[in-house]
Amino acid sequence: MTNVLRYAAFTSDPNGGNPAGVVLDASGLDNEAMQAIAAEVGYSETAFVTGDADPLPVRYFSPKAEVPFCGHATVATAVALAERTGPGEIVFSTQAGLVPVTVDDGMRATLTSVEPSVEPTGDLADVLDILRWEASDLDPALPARIAYAGARHLVLSTATRQRLADLDYDFDRLLAYMLERDLTTLQLVWRESPTMFHVRDPFPVGGVVEDPATGAAAAAFGAYLRELGLGQPAITLHQGDDLGRPSLITVELSPDDNRVRVSGNAVPITAPA
Repeated sequence: MTNVLRYAAFTSDPNGGNPAGVVLDASGLDNEAMQAIAAEVGYSETAFVTGDADPLPVRYFSPKAEVPFCGHATVATAVALAERTGPGEIVFSTQAGLVPVTVDDGMRATLTSVEPSVEPTGDLADVLDILRWEASDLDPALPARIAYAGARHLVLSTATRQRLADLDYDFDRLLAYMLERDLTTLQLVWRESPTMFHVRDPFPVGGVVEDPATGAAAAAFGAYLRELGLGQPAITLHQGDDLGRPSLITVELSPDDNRVRVSGNAVPITAPA
């Protein structure tokens, strides 16, 4: 029987953050078995360590499909390994590329993204209609972009916290929209200050209405801010508050390279959330 660990990532509270499944020995599992386990676990992603090579091979499955990279499940897996072998650095080999993760003595993990990129979007009329937003709801100082740091995310910024709180979208239409454009989530953002943002991430392509914490989107958002000339050395993202699972994500932009560092805690969940 496969041993599935459960961790809450980007939180120090098992009732907060984003739950992730972690399978530390998946070397004997094929694609169908991993997909079935992820569907049974029901979290937005489950990470599977598929070997013991260095770098360590890891794959990620949502309840519906495999994804190339998942930040919160990476943090959860790194902490699960560090609890067993001690703090330090682990390099994961993912479908998106190599992702180094450092875990400190307090079991706080910092991942370094693959090389990020940012590209313009097309017309937003369809996605605004799907979200039931108006063009006037958007923050003109933070224009829409598609950002990548292991997975593709459409970044849309709203001018008010209330608009972000009132998330109500057409699940099936957004799923089709995202599949057509190879998007993993939408990164919906409200800027409280230059160093603090509130975010929400619809995730219909994974069979999940919304993610309580999205490390891959956080990394992509860091690249987005740098592209706009709005980058700061450290940025705090609040996510999951509207779901009752508050998460805290730190994004760091180094002056030495383009990669983005994303940090957060992870704690075991003793029973399925």
